Amino acid sequence: MENSSFLEILNEIDSIVWGAPLLVLLVGTGIFLTIRLNLIQVFRLPLALGLITSAKNHGLGDVSSFKALCVALSATVGTGNIVGVATAIKLGGPGALFWMWLAAFFGMATKYAEGLLAIKYRTIDSKEEIAGGPMYYILKGLGNKFKPLAYFFAIACVLVAFFGIGTFPQVNAIVDSFETTFGVSRVATDIVLTVLVAAVTLGGLQSIAKVTEMIVPIMAAFYIIISVGLILLNLNDVPDAIAEIISSAFTGHAAVGGFAGSTIMLAMQAGIARGVFSNESGLGSAPIAAAAAKTKWSAEQGLISMTGTFIDTIIICTMTGLALILTGVWNSPTLAGAAMTSAAFALGRLP
Repeated sequence: MENSSFLEILNEIDSIVWGAPLLVLLVGTGIFLTIRLNLIQVFRLPLALGLITSAKNHGLGDVSSFKALCVALSATVGTGNIVGVATAIKLGGPGALFWMWLAAFFGMATKYAEGLLAIKYRTIDSKEEIAGGPMYYILKGLGNKFKPLAYFFAIACVLVAFFGIGTFPQVNAIVDSFETTFGVSRVATDIVLTVLVAAVTLGGLQSIAKVTEMIVPIMAAFYIIISVGLILLNLNDVPDAIAEIISSAFTGHAAVGGFAGSTIMLAMQAGIARGVFSNESGLGSAPIAAAAAKTKWSAEQGLISMTGTFIDTIIICTMTGLALILTGVWNSPTLAGAAMTSAAFALGRLP
């Protein structure tokens, strides 16, 4: 099979997977949980943010609640914010950011439910370590008749981690950024990255949690400070940028510069799909990390897990999106992904 034919097949599968059925499932589940949980992402957000640092960490578990959150955020804060937002806006225009917000808002209720179920149905494995996640709460919560579904999720999760969004996009974004920004060879970056990742992951969850506890807060704070600086440089244009985001979400966006134009559906698909890639609400990976948290209360970890989506998408992705729109690089005919975001911060403000 020729490469072009194989690529066409993958694109066709992608359009089906990220089509209306998945949008209904993801956002629909978030809406349902939002209603059943009485807008928990609004009324309990202050409590959830406070628990990040004030959780008692009493009970079974391998790591603190904060470390569990950092492990989950380590897979989202970074590549998803840099590449995911740029790709969404490149495909769907500024309106895609609005749909990312919408998906994140309802996704916070989903993430709460995932974190809660991860603690409620976690177990202790043969190595006396905590194990949990969707495969466990599918099996223990729904019963043995759903065992095939639990196995299917576990296998799919491994495949995605190895060959999907768990590795390839992250590695590609990192090497692309280093090559574009510093001129470092892709091979050299790959070698260094492999050694560093191996040094951390071979130490197990405790090693991963210890490293992410140090890196993730610094990384997020550094990125937010730089983003705020760029936004302040273009402060007068922020109201127009927000108006453009909201209006194009419901009207589409005409072709401009190197941008080919988009419809409402394209903006919606791009925003929601990349939003899930960024914050992983409903994807099932975050509750695997949440299950290891030291806590007696499943609702407490659910609230802490919920903040991950808020931090990742509502705060950091918004700043990336504004940087792309304020500087005008989003409609560049040559830039995409990490290179587009790097160009926005290098430019600083619209000339």
